[in-house]
Amino acid sequence: MFESAEIGHKIDKDTYKKAVPELRAALLDAQFDLKENGKIPVVMLVSGQDGAGKGETINILYEWMDPRFISTLAFSAPSDEERTRPFMWRYWRALPPKGRVGVFAGSWYSSPIHDRLDGGMSKAAMDARIDQINRFEAMLVNEGALVLKFWFHLTKDGQKRRLKSLEKDPKTAWRVTKWNWERLKSYDKMQDVVGHVLRMTNTAWAPWIIVEGEDDRYRSLTTGKILLEAIRQRLDNPAIHTTPVAPPIRVNIDGRNVLSELNLNRTITEKDYDNQLAQWQGKLSELVRDPRFKGRSLVCAFEGADAAGKGGAIRRIAASMDARDYQIVPIAAPTEEERAQPYMWRFWRHIPRNGRVAIFDRTWYGRVLVERVEGYCAEADWLRAYSEINDFEHDLSEAGIIVCKFWLQVSQEEQLKRFKEREKIQFKRFKITEEDWRNREKWDAYQQAICDMVDRTSTGSAPWTLVEANDKNYARVKIMRTICQRLEAELEGKPVPTEKDDEKKADKEPKDKKDKKKGKKEPEGRKEVKAEVKAVVRPEAKPKVSRVPPRPARPRAPAAAAAAAKTVKPTKGKTAT
Repeated sequence: MFESAEIGHKIDKDTYKKAVPELRAALLDAQFDLKENGKIPVVMLVSGQDGAGKGETINILYEWMDPRFISTLAFSAPSDEERTRPFMWRYWRALPPKGRVGVFAGSWYSSPIHDRLDGGMSKAAMDARIDQINRFEAMLVNEGALVLKFWFHLTKDGQKRRLKSLEKDPKTAWRVTKWNWERLKSYDKMQDVVGHVLRMTNTAWAPWIIVEGEDDRYRSLTTGKILLEAIRQRLDNPAIHTTPVAPPIRVNIDGRNVLSELNLNRTITEKDYDNQLAQWQGKLSELVRDPRFKGRSLVCAFEGADAAGKGGAIRRIAASMDARDYQIVPIAAPTEEERAQPYMWRFWRHIPRNGRVAIFDRTWYGRVLVERVEGYCAEADWLRAYSEINDFEHDLSEAGIIVCKFWLQVSQEEQLKRFKEREKIQFKRFKITEEDWRNREKWDAYQQAICDMVDRTSTGSAPWTLVEANDKNYARVKIMRTICQRLEAELEGKPVPTEKDDEKKADKEPKDKKDKKKGKKEPEGRKEVKAEVKAVVRPEAKPKVSRVPPRPARPRAPAAAAAAAKTVKPTKGKTAT
């Protein structure tokens, strides 16, 4: 791959001086046309050997172009904050908006190359990272970005000459360190690693552009001309070359699906609700304060039918935690800033750091739900979104983030009842809009979209939990229980209980401390005297004879004695418990 960059390319001074003015004017024109077009972001990666002129070339581009519409994003070792996020998080946040050029000095390639060279990354791990990078770049291109990847190459002798030249000049000597000379000794090994990475990421949608870096004038002029030509070609041919997608194929012979199988009649009594909600809220509070959670984070994603009770469930979760430890992220129509970025950008920016919780009130699934049904995006966009969402959630999981996803389902009858209630109750009127009524008319289309969403995105690392939400209290308890069980299993490294396992366990265990025989709740006041009852009441047992004189009984409080006398009524053949 490097042969054409090892033949000694050079540009003489006169040729360079004549070419630069025309190139500068053309680049400025292209830059303004790009800004006016407002649909194409340019992602430009500048990578290469040490001493190959990466920084010098970026400085030249700043001289030639309008600095208002070009940004340089420099990346070195990740900060403490960046280390607590997924690998791609800091690059997502730095993406240029549409109409601008973003120059990446150091990129998502730097870390895997250097880690592999230093022995900190296995070949299998590096190949997994390469696969992640390819999927990321494909997503950028599918979203309309122009991705240009430059690699400035030097031969081993050429790199040695460049380092000596830079070291001799007092103005540039600071650029050369002992580390650069040590790295030169590993040149051959470096070439093996770089060659493998470039070969595996030299895709049709984002190919590598290898430029010989020893001659400053040749390198700068070549880079500028390629950048100009790429922008012009894209402006003249605005069609986005997207990844082909297969059309949806649906076969449903018996009319059953994951939603039709839900039992929406599930309920819970008020007493059980109060007790179980308090139990799981206490458990969640304990889990998020567990020292082991300091190295993890939690993302709770809520989707559901209109008026299904998402807000109420979210408030019960939030009540379990310190307000400093969580963030509720409401998702509505994208802003102008968000529309200028790839679809997933606005969700990446809210990923929590270690020890924190992010609760999304509606999520990245809007593309395969409302945007699909309402026609806000092309069919190719929402079909492609399934794999992009799976990639996103996989990246979160790989970084130690626990992802809990909930779909709250209600019947059409229950939804209508809640809509009418919202119209009547003054403080709930803000919750009902004309859009909610329009969405009801497309109930069947939304149900199909939901089933497709679950089928395509319920993965082992980020499974969907379908919640029967006709009874809000039942739904809230189920959500709290699911989060706690998932979080506890992750922290302890145990398998996560399935919903069927949980239902079987719930059926076997008495609720609310029921009486074993009668299945009734404990009468009021029994808790206070239970210990005394166990110690004192043994109606069927024969008294034991002791040779030791009995100790005088301790005086009891009048209230406790009266309660015990009133509560404990031994019956024939039974022992009071």
